[in-house]
Amino acid sequence: MTSVIELYEQISSAPDEKTRARLIVEAIEHVERRFPAVNDLATNASLRETELRLQKEIEQLRGDLQKEIEQLRGGLQKEIAQLRGDLQKEIEQLRGETRQIEGNLRKDIEELRAETRQIEGNLHRDIEQLRTETAHHKVDIIKWTLGALLAYAVLILGAMRFLVV
Repeated sequence: MTSVIELYEQISSAPDEKTRARLIVEAIEHVERRFPAVNDLATNASLRETELRLQKEIEQLRGDLQKEIEQLRGGLQKEIAQLRGDLQKEIEQLRGETRQIEGNLRKDIEELRAETRQIEGNLHRDIEQLRTETAHHKVDIIKWTLGALLAYAVLILGAMRFLVV
């Protein structure tokens, strides 16, 4: 049914009462489908009641969420504090290990320096010994050379004496 006028025209032109009743029933069904029942319609009071109930639920959810957030925040703060403590322990342990390694390295360096000084001392002593030995050998060579030259000179003078006489 598109309009009330069409309904009126159909009812007035209906041939019998049965057809008119059927047209009226169809019109009522159409109105019921289009508009909900009065008890399904919301009233201002029921809307306000629903609004208040929803606001109460929202506030309760906010409170619950706030509690959960605070619990999570507290848990996270505890974890952060624990991690900081663990990190500080690790840092101190690493510092101790570093100090120990530095001490060992210093000890090794001092040992190497002592060995180096000892080796240098041995080298200086050996060099001085070689210089002394070289000087003795030079003296020996000079003695032998002078002795040989003197012997040659004596031989030459002796040979000249035999030749001159």
